Amino acid sequence: KMTADNEVGIKEAFQRAQRGHNNKAKLVIGLRSRYNNLEDKTLFHEEFVHYLKYAMIVYKREPTVENVIEFVARFATKEEDDDDAAQDDHPFLSFIFNFLLESHKANSHAVRFRTCQLINKLLGSMAENAQIDDDLFDRIHQAMLVRVTDKFPNVRIQAALAMTRLQQPKDPDCPTINAYLLILENDSNAEVRRAVLSCIAMCPWTLPKVLKRTRDIKENVRKLAYQVLADKVHIKALTIEQRVNLLQQGLRDTSVAVREVVCSRLLPSWLHRLDNNVIELLHRLDVENCDKIALDALKAIFKGASSEELLENRVQLDNRKLIPVDSLTSENVLYWRALCEFFKAIGDEGDEMLEQVLPDAATYAAYLYGYLKTVPELSEEQRSDINQVELVITKRFISQQLIHLIGCLDTNEEGGRKRLLAVLQEMLTLPQTPFSLISLLTEKLLTLVPDDHRRIQTVAEIISDVRAPIMEASQPVDKNESRRQQIQLAEVKVRILEAKQTLEDCVTAQEFSRAAELKDTIAELENHRNQIIQEIAEWNQPAEKEVRTEKSDPETLQRCLTICNYRKQSHYKMVGVTLCSIPRSQILPSIANAHPEVRNVAVLCLGTCALHSKELAKTHMVLLLQIAQLDEVKIRISALLAIIDLLLLFSFQLLSETAATQTAPPSQSPDRQEDDAPLAEVKRDVSEDTAQSILVMLSEFLDSEVSELRTAAAEGLAKLMYNGRISSTKMFSRLVLLWYNPVTEDDTRLRHCLGVFFQLYARESRVHQEVIEESFLPTVRTVMNAPVTSPLAEVDINNVVELFVELTRPSALIKPSTNTESAYVHDYLAVRMCGEMLKDLTAPEVRLYTKTLSNLELSADDTIRKDLHTLLQQLVQLVKDRFCVRALEKVMNQLMDTKEQSELLSASALQPLDVNADGTHANAVYTRIKPDIPLSIRNKCYLSVPPVVVRPSRRAKTAALEKTKLDLSTLINQEANVS
Repeated sequence: KMTADNEVGIKEAFQRAQRGHNNKAKLVIGLRSRYNNLEDKTLFHEEFVHYLKYAMIVYKREPTVENVIEFVARFATKEEDDDDAAQDDHPFLSFIFNFLLESHKANSHAVRFRTCQLINKLLGSMAENAQIDDDLFDRIHQAMLVRVTDKFPNVRIQAALAMTRLQQPKDPDCPTINAYLLILENDSNAEVRRAVLSCIAMCPWTLPKVLKRTRDIKENVRKLAYQVLADKVHIKALTIEQRVNLLQQGLRDTSVAVREVVCSRLLPSWLHRLDNNVIELLHRLDVENCDKIALDALKAIFKGASSEELLENRVQLDNRKLIPVDSLTSENVLYWRALCEFFKAIGDEGDEMLEQVLPDAATYAAYLYGYLKTVPELSEEQRSDINQVELVITKRFISQQLIHLIGCLDTNEEGGRKRLLAVLQEMLTLPQTPFSLISLLTEKLLTLVPDDHRRIQTVAEIISDVRAPIMEASQPVDKNESRRQQIQLAEVKVRILEAKQTLEDCVTAQEFSRAAELKDTIAELENHRNQIIQEIAEWNQPAEKEVRTEKSDPETLQRCLTICNYRKQSHYKMVGVTLCSIPRSQILPSIANAHPEVRNVAVLCLGTCALHSKELAKTHMVLLLQIAQLDEVKIRISALLAIIDLLLLFSFQLLSETAATQTAPPSQSPDRQEDDAPLAEVKRDVSEDTAQSILVMLSEFLDSEVSELRTAAAEGLAKLMYNGRISSTKMFSRLVLLWYNPVTEDDTRLRHCLGVFFQLYARESRVHQEVIEESFLPTVRTVMNAPVTSPLAEVDINNVVELFVELTRPSALIKPSTNTESAYVHDYLAVRMCGEMLKDLTAPEVRLYTKTLSNLELSADDTIRKDLHTLLQQLVQLVKDRFCVRALEKVMNQLMDTKEQSELLSASALQPLDVNADGTHANAVYTRIKPDIPLSIRNKCYLSVPPVVVRPSRRAKTAALEKTKLDLSTLINQEANVS
């Protein structure tokens, strides 16, 4: 009656709003026209809410319902856009808010979800400068604070989104922000955490929590956290440590999507805020302490830039294609290196660009030599000056980057390569060269020498020059001898003068015969005088002799051993006499050196050399074992790592061969061959004892109070087990207990290593899962029986059991078995737990085992299921705890349901259906027990098993409840028609 041509009825508006192609703006205008023309709006409010309720009881995100919710939000907030409705009160909006606030505590999770969703959309649709009543603001705030703790994640998500505009970032005690922080820290649902990340305001007390989400367990949360940081946080708001950690975690994340966000969003955002100055970005990262991370960041930036942009933004090079020495900084030299390495990795196209940013080898060799000679040595006084120390550190860092650039040079030209080789050799032999550059110089030198024999000869010559440099031998001046010669010369001169005076007197006296004798005497004296003068001259002239003087100071020994260490060049072959002479002449004497630094490098070098020769490994294995137990911690770790490497390469067979070598008798005649069997047994016992002693040593290291040693031992055991060198249930149990032990809570490297190992080891093969399954009960017993004073008493046993269940899942295998009739590892686990419960029905772990049984994937083999069902029947009769009985009955029902479905499937010849449609557990029922394993545990249960009255399954109860529910769809249609 009161409707004009452009007015729309409420029912019609809701019906048309369900269709997505309808213009909601026109619907809003039409319904708003009807609303504005009404004097009494009460009936309109009631009818509007009546139709809104039909949408609010639908929990599923149906498009039609979403369209209705969107329409309601637009209509309720439309009046704020009208010029004639600028008054403070908005009756319809206030009415809707009041209705929603009364509904947020409804029993139906669908109503709570739609309530929070509508409040979110209403607040989001209001203008930026919109104002609402303080009382209404507080009511909305309190209601949403309640709903963010709702049982259903979708409700929590909408409540969190609804509070976006209720934040007060300047208030440290803002309840909304505090609720957000609590959700980020504790909410178990990843989507809820993502919702909070998307709307939380950035301030000093929220930034650390957002940064922490970059290490979230879920990929999507980590990805969004990086997006939020890129969009909302300026790089200057982060500390250097935070920037470095973000890049380190993001660029090395296991998820491709996260790495892509860091490369495409975070780095470009930082660059944009720094006016696209890459050098300034590097300065913000402190590249001297994180060069690898900075290189990764530069490579990511280069990948997103064109070749023209890279050449335009290159560092400022002179006409020689070099950075002037006076202009070298840590940032621009690292950028130069990264750019050259990037061009080098591209291929042929990159070679052309590389020629524009890098000179020829000869020119670069002279440039490198000139700079390396300028790196100063610090005196004792200068080491106390922080500015001098920083200057030297910077120069050494620049030197490292310049040496790295050698790998990008074109060394095909013989002259340039020889010049570069000569520079590297000279720098290695100079005592002024910093020790930190020795390893890198050696590595680059070896890449320039392609021939193995020539390479070894070059290294031997360098070691010889460093250890025994050629020096000029100067003869010491003897002062007494010099004085004697001077006195003798003076005496001869005096005698010559006396003889000449006598000669003159004889000539005057005309004694010519006497004068002739004196003349001969004077000639002899003058010859003697000349001889003495020549001797004095020769004595004072320094001797130009060159001799080799062997040096044995710690720094020289470290240099020699570092050059000798081929750890980073393991693909190079060491052959000939040099291989045997190096350990004998250089390494072994240094192992007994008094200086720990020398001993440590010697142990590293011995381990590296042993990797190249099985004979050396067999010879020095015992020595390495002794060092691993007796020396300082750092040296013990080096020896332990060397032992692990040798066992990984040569396996424990190395120990048997060593034992065989030590016990091998001389060749025997055929008559003595019958005695070989006992001798072989002795050899086997010796090798087994050695292997056992190594495992015992590693096991003892796991209990070490030194975290570094404990971590090295755990990593070594993990590597040996993963590579199949050992297979030990005890060791696996020890590693699990070490992982859960609160003592190792701060050992990040240890926790990360073991966490990765468990997953990879379990997924690799069925055999590995069997090892894990066998270690299950010993591990559980250790935790359950841990004394109160033990750190293991704090371990959550439920979490331990869940870990074993997940690791032994058949579906977790990389190549799962396609035969569903074969036994699964979870079958063994089920039988073990049943047997353990039968031993003591009152034990506290019985409840734990019954709960765990329902989470196992059991195979479909009828025999196995029947045996397991029999075990469960007996347990149901014997166990008194109601919780345990219900859990056991649930497993029995799963077994029976799966059996019935398998019979139906076999009868109908259809593909297997999803037996988990009720949502109990994905992949819930599979089984696996070795057919050839004796079922001693289960045989106890086969005799006199009383019949069991099985309770109705939970699924049956649920189905019965569904039948009693009222079908609301028909009623809704009827009411809609009536209205």
